[in-house]
Amino acid sequence: MRKLIDKPQQPPVFQSKTVGSNKQHESAERHVTGKARYIDDLPEPAGLLHAAVSMSMAAKGKILSKDTTAIRNSEGVCDVITTDDIPGHVDIAPVFDGDPILADKQVLFHRQPWCAVLATSVNLARKAALKGTLEVESETPELDIHSAHLKQNFVRPTHAMQQGDYESAANAAEHLISGEVSIGGQEHMYLEGQIALAIPEEEDRITIYTSSQHPSEVQKLVAEVLDIKLHKVTVDMRRMGGGFGGKETQAAQWACIAAVLAMRNQRPVKLRVPRMQDMMLTGKRHPFDNSFTVATDDNGLIKATQARINGLCGHSADLSEAIVDRAMFHCDNAYYLADADIVGYRCRTDTVSHTAFRGFGGPQGMVLAEAMIEAIARKTGEDPLTIRQRNLYGGEGRNTTQYGMTIEHFNLPDLIEKLVQSSDYWQRREDIKQFNQNNLVLKKGLSLTPVKFGISFTAKHLNQAGALVHVYTDGSVQVNHGGTEMGQGLHTKIQQIAANEFGLDTDFIEVTATRTDKVPNTSPTAASSGTDINGKAVQNACLVIKQRLAEFWAEQQSGASEEVQFRDGVVSLGEAKIPFPDLVQLAYMNRVSLSSTGFYKTPKIHYDRNTGKGRPFFYFANGASVSEVTVDTLTGEYKVDRVDILHDVGASLNPAIDIGQIEGGFIQGMGWLTTEELLWDEQGRLLSNNAATYKIPAIGDTPAIFNVDLYPHPNEEDSIYHSKAVGEPPLMLAMSVWCALKDAVSSLTDYKVDPKLDPPATAEKVLKAIQQLPEEAFTCEVLGR
Repeated sequence: MRKLIDKPQQPPVFQSKTVGSNKQHESAERHVTGKARYIDDLPEPAGLLHAAVSMSMAAKGKILSKDTTAIRNSEGVCDVITTDDIPGHVDIAPVFDGDPILADKQVLFHRQPWCAVLATSVNLARKAALKGTLEVESETPELDIHSAHLKQNFVRPTHAMQQGDYESAANAAEHLISGEVSIGGQEHMYLEGQIALAIPEEEDRITIYTSSQHPSEVQKLVAEVLDIKLHKVTVDMRRMGGGFGGKETQAAQWACIAAVLAMRNQRPVKLRVPRMQDMMLTGKRHPFDNSFTVATDDNGLIKATQARINGLCGHSADLSEAIVDRAMFHCDNAYYLADADIVGYRCRTDTVSHTAFRGFGGPQGMVLAEAMIEAIARKTGEDPLTIRQRNLYGGEGRNTTQYGMTIEHFNLPDLIEKLVQSSDYWQRREDIKQFNQNNLVLKKGLSLTPVKFGISFTAKHLNQAGALVHVYTDGSVQVNHGGTEMGQGLHTKIQQIAANEFGLDTDFIEVTATRTDKVPNTSPTAASSGTDINGKAVQNACLVIKQRLAEFWAEQQSGASEEVQFRDGVVSLGEAKIPFPDLVQLAYMNRVSLSSTGFYKTPKIHYDRNTGKGRPFFYFANGASVSEVTVDTLTGEYKVDRVDILHDVGASLNPAIDIGQIEGGFIQGMGWLTTEELLWDEQGRLLSNNAATYKIPAIGDTPAIFNVDLYPHPNEEDSIYHSKAVGEPPLMLAMSVWCALKDAVSSLTDYKVDPKLDPPATAEKVLKAIQQLPEEAFTCEVLGR
């Protein structure tokens, strides 16, 4: 079921048929035929050598000695490096210090790399890497988030947001409801693992091919570890085989190691991290331990909210400050928290440093919001949907967030009501109650959850983008921009934007690999902002060239440049018409510049961390989903029977790609909340370190009924063609699956008890939640109780 609910209101006027159409991904055919080149598919340069890393078997401790003799004597080995061999910076942390390129004086987590090996083949490098000896004075690792919190062991200072007077409002309320939710992390499990290829050039230059969401950061860090200027480093990134945040900061280490080895030996070097090592050596989605106390009236209307948000960050800050910030920003989800007291803690543990993952802390905050709503619903005896609708933002005095931003253009109430109708929510609720009464073992659950997700980097300076556009004399156009393509269709949308501006078919537009020597100082492709900021930058460059062409053509025709139109491959001024390629050739012969840079910076945004107030987001993307599940109360096993989604992407640039992103994001979120369980042992060793011990969703986990619709309301803010971001928000739609599982368990108590079911809600945890229900709460017989 893929259709638009209504016709868009005041849709943009387009110059071609490209924008808003269902155009397939620009590399789709290459993806399915295997012709799309990833870094491991590039032709190998002459003299290529291969790198691998040696890893610590201790999780924490002081390094006493490093012995690489056996490695150096191993077959095929050409070089071995430790931190003593790094010519420049050893610390390659993205923002705050604490991430050494290799273990230096301390071991910070189990399997931390401490030396790198260069050999004539991949296998020889990896075999040799096993032979090093690292002597460590081991210490007991800190692995528990609660212990870290009690010891005030934080990677960054504590941060708070306050609105109104929580204590007074809570004391005056009819009900106080408290709860806790422990939220598991998530492995990125990108199809293409971490990889880098470094090629030394003449005059101390180096070219880096890296699977990175942030080429400019790789450029900076490579220059720093080599102790050279940034202009000597060129980073090239055509496409990634998935990133999801795992390649925003943590792709840089492998590029830096490859670069050092390449420059030392003046040979090309490739470093490809094998899957199990990739899982052990790179950060995950942050696990969180959150708690709340919410004050309500008798109708379940929130009067005051207190939240304590604890992110498990690992051994260093990485991006944890901003990630916990975003969890705090989103602990309201779509609900007015009234007088609020929100505090976020960034807890340090002796594990791999956790990092960005689709949603960037927002999902962990939103799970807390939904946990509060579920608790209120069970306390009041109301359907959770009723409590959700009752507490949505809206109306005078109920439109300010806990960080002081006024909610404008809020379409969620209407979107939810449309989904309630299209999914037949209330009739299905009655049918499910009847089913549960008639079935002793199987119990069904149903839930509708909304999503309100802020769009922008919360670090203001990252909200900028550049572009470079060339028009060639045959009328073809080459576009380069600062965003990276990781399968999400960014280049396809950029292609459509450029085609629309010039009034051309997309066959005329080529989007080239992201390169630091074409567009400098770029922001990472993250925060769902890839199309928003890079699309605007490309549009800006196109408009400059169009203006030059329009002025030239108007001068030729003795007309006004503002009346020149570019549409369907033809440029017209009144009755005078000329094919676009002919105008371009004519302009070239008359020395009109056919190239331009473009730039964009997101307006309106600001945030003061000292006061916890501001407008960190340009706008919000909204959506809602309804999930129905069936639970086997004897085993805890379950299946997701049906999902209905209505999601707001503004005026869609490409409905087919947007729907694909929604479907994929939902399934990835469902995996995080249900099956993907990260496990460490008491020695700090990751146990879920391969595809056999870590369960991501498979095709069989896709709901049998999976309806995805777009809510076609153009963005009121001046985004690119009034579209909205679609990368991260759909992941949070999967909260409806988690809440539906809780609903099924709660049905055993006639919906009077809010069961303890921490995500990921594995079958074992579902069974445990059933077994932990108080005996007196059961309203039906359950086998095994």
